[in-house]
Amino acid sequence: MADIVICQSHKLSHKKAKAAAQKVADQMAEEYDMASEWDGDVLVFKRTGVSGTLALLENEAQLEIKLGFLFKGFASTIESKVTEKMKKVFSSKA
Repeated sequence: MADIVICQSHKLSHKKAKAAAQKVADQMAEEYDMASEWDGDVLVFKRTGVSGTLALLENEAQLEIKLGFLFKGFASTIESKVTEKMKKVFSSKA
C-alpha cells in the first residue's frame, strides 16, 4: 500500500502530460539518483527507500509513493513538496 497518494487533475493532451512527467522524472534522476522507466502510460520510479508510480489518465495524473522506514518520518514534508510540484507541472502548459 502506498504511503502517499496524490491525484492531480489536468487539461493537457496525452503527449504534453507525458512530456511533463518525463521532465519531472529527469529532474528526480539528477537530484535524487532515482531511476525511472515507462510501462505504457505508467512511469515507474525507484531508489533506495522510495518507489512508486505515476499513472497518466485522460484528465488526471495519479501518483503513488511507497516510503522505506527511514523516509516515513518525512512523509508529510515529502507529500507537500510533491503536491506543489505536481500542481506546477500539470496545471501550467495547457
